[in-house]
Amino acid sequence: MTIKVAIIGSGPSGFYTADSLLKSGHDVEIDIIERLPTPFGLIRGGVAPDHQTTKKVAKAYEKTALNDAVAYFGNVEVGKDVSMDEMRETYDAVVLAVGAPTDRKLGIPGGDKEGVYGSADFVGWYNGHPDFTDLSPDLNVGAVAVVGVGNVAIDAARVLVKTPAEMAATDIADHASKAVQASPLTDVYLFGRRGPIEAKFTNVELREMGKLENCMPIVHADQLPDEVTGDWSDRDQRLKERNLATMREFLDVDPTGKEKNVHFEFFANPVEVLGGDKVEGLRVERTKVEGGRAVGTGEFFDIECGLVVAAIGYYSIPIEGVPFDSDNGIVVHQDGRVGDGVYAVGWIKRGPTGVIGTNKPDGETAAQQILEDVPDGTKPGREALTAMLDERSVRVVNYAGWQQIEQAEIAAASGEAPRRKFVNVPEMLAVLE
Repeated sequence: MTIKVAIIGSGPSGFYTADSLLKSGHDVEIDIIERLPTPFGLIRGGVAPDHQTTKKVAKAYEKTALNDAVAYFGNVEVGKDVSMDEMRETYDAVVLAVGAPTDRKLGIPGGDKEGVYGSADFVGWYNGHPDFTDLSPDLNVGAVAVVGVGNVAIDAARVLVKTPAEMAATDIADHASKAVQASPLTDVYLFGRRGPIEAKFTNVELREMGKLENCMPIVHADQLPDEVTGDWSDRDQRLKERNLATMREFLDVDPTGKEKNVHFEFFANPVEVLGGDKVEGLRVERTKVEGGRAVGTGEFFDIECGLVVAAIGYYSIPIEGVPFDSDNGIVVHQDGRVGDGVYAVGWIKRGPTGVIGTNKPDGETAAQQILEDVPDGTKPGREALTAMLDERSVRVVNYAGWQQIEQAEIAAASGEAPRRKFVNVPEMLAVLE
């Protein structure tokens, strides 16, 4: 009998799970259920708009979505349109691939002031994610502080300082493009509690900062060690050596004609957001690294800024009826098995770590577990879900509907832009009427 599988979430981990199930050769029927009309999760809503090459991975996911055994249920929210208990009753296996859509809190005095944003919100805003279209950060500021030294932090900094010409071939949301271009911003500060060796940038992203048309990358020579020391794997050692070499190259970048600066501030731990109701600055404590940990030195300095973006990690949202580990922001599981025919993949399983391809092994593991646990299908699957949603008048967007929305976005683009994104759900659904 056909094994009926529901995958909740349409990001990389969900599609890798579907692909692994299809390649297993077993008789499977897979339904991918997504809260938004649009698929692909962070590929659409998280990857920086100027990284179009990275976004092309969605073409591989499309092949999976178009397989006869797969159906896409967009604009369907589990927990609202259909309950988790109903999903368990309807499918032989339910895979949680919902990611980590919220931010870890900054957790310092003043962190709730107007002008403090988490990176999930801020990135969602400039990527046109419907949840964050109305964020409206005030970019009428001279300086922005970004807390964090990973790829998300460097993405946010880069989008803020690139010229209109550099952003012409991107799918940045119109509202964000206008706000960034009108901003008097001249300085972005990136703060890391530890040193340049411990920074989480990948080298491709870091190197970009030395090639910007109108922005100077500023590092402190005395913060760059002579060599990479520590107990790193061979792979991490090579990455850190490349990053260190790149940061040394920043010391030689010609500042002539560059009106903006991105300051790499290592050994710097933000301890307080300054100002009244709104952000006016950031107080930072100098640190030193002891035993791999950042330890405060008691030396403080302030910077003026009008906006703070906390890029210190994402956090998953508890799912009704599923045990949740609130300390780590993940579901409770045993190597991905949550129990009762429920499985977890991606960030909801292991936390917000890695790059897109890091999700592939999760999908392979989940597929293998499902086929071990469910030798034969006994549940009704797609037919029953379709009947439930019809009865409740839920406006389901199938994959052909998404393709229609996508074609409308492409047709609306101007210049070199690959698309002009619809940034709210009613606009998307209007295309299908």
